[in-house]
Amino acid sequence: MKIVVNEKEFLAEFIRLNEEWISHYFDLEEVDHNLARNPGRIIDDGGYIFSILEGEIVVGTCALFFEGEGVYELARMAVSPQHRGKGFGRNLMEACLNKLAEIGAKKVYLVSNTKLESAIALYKSKGFITVFQGKHPVYSRANIVMELALS
Repeated sequence: MKIVVNEKEFLAEFIRLNEEWISHYFDLEEVDHNLARNPGRIIDDGGYIFSILEGEIVVGTCALFFEGEGVYELARMAVSPQHRGKGFGRNLMEACLNKLAEIGAKKVYLVSNTKLESAIALYKSKGFITVFQGKHPVYSRANIVMELALS
């Protein structure tokens, strides 16, 4: 298992894995289609894309979107169906939190849905707290916002 950061050669897998999990539970939205057209903008805008590989195969991915002034959004965490339940999501989360500590970020937040119980449990286990529950203004699939204060 290896985690790489901002390797543009894996952007297609980043989009594929995300569209796969979103389509399984929800409908793809305009914001998803916009990101698929230019996923490299996450990196160009000061964010990070993490890819976790087993051998040479990308089995999971996630991103940190730079929001400004030490704030990041943890988003787009996806693990391929056949690799779920093996700790890859936890490893990705730890890599993200380590990167945030390394760069001195102040806060990270995420937007999710409470029906994704395993994901919510992972976020809580890492110290994220619920700051909003209800209809989200951007993602129709989202109904919870969680955040974690850093440094």
